[in-house]
Amino acid sequence: MLPGASPPRGAESVRMSWDPQAPGVLVLPSGRLVRGRALRRPRPDAADPEFGVYLLGKAPPPMAWESRWLRWPDFRLPADRARAAELLREAWQRSGAERVELACGGGRGRTGTALACLAVLDGVPPGEAVAYVRAGYDRHAVETPWQRRYVQTFL
Repeated sequence: MLPGASPPRGAESVRMSWDPQAPGVLVLPSGRLVRGRALRRPRPDAADPEFGVYLLGKAPPPMAWESRWLRWPDFRLPADRARAAELLREAWQRSGAERVELACGGGRGRTGTALACLAVLDGVPPGEAVAYVRAGYDRHAVETPWQRRYVQTFL
């Protein structure tokens, strides 16, 4: 492309921040990449995130990168839904230019629910977001009926 020229119509401005083939990385329709993971398992042998949202019933230990804690008990919903929406929007926005990760203890229920909410923010219809995450992240993601309902009513 010539200096000063506009990018081609429809060209993605999203940079590839994670390896899209790496375990736990969900590719959103826009091309944004977000990593989900289980905090009870060893950290993947990959670059550290630049931003993380941790979905736990109690505060996580300090991380070496910028992070936020969202109080979210296991098998439940976020304790503060307005704060959840705020943090998930921030994660989605930052995923366009940074390595973003979402994580809970097991990496399936809460993490899958949060990833499905990011998929909704990225344009996936709420009724299809759980299936999208199960196909692209973990077939067991989003574990409870109330987590599925939460995704359907997220926006």
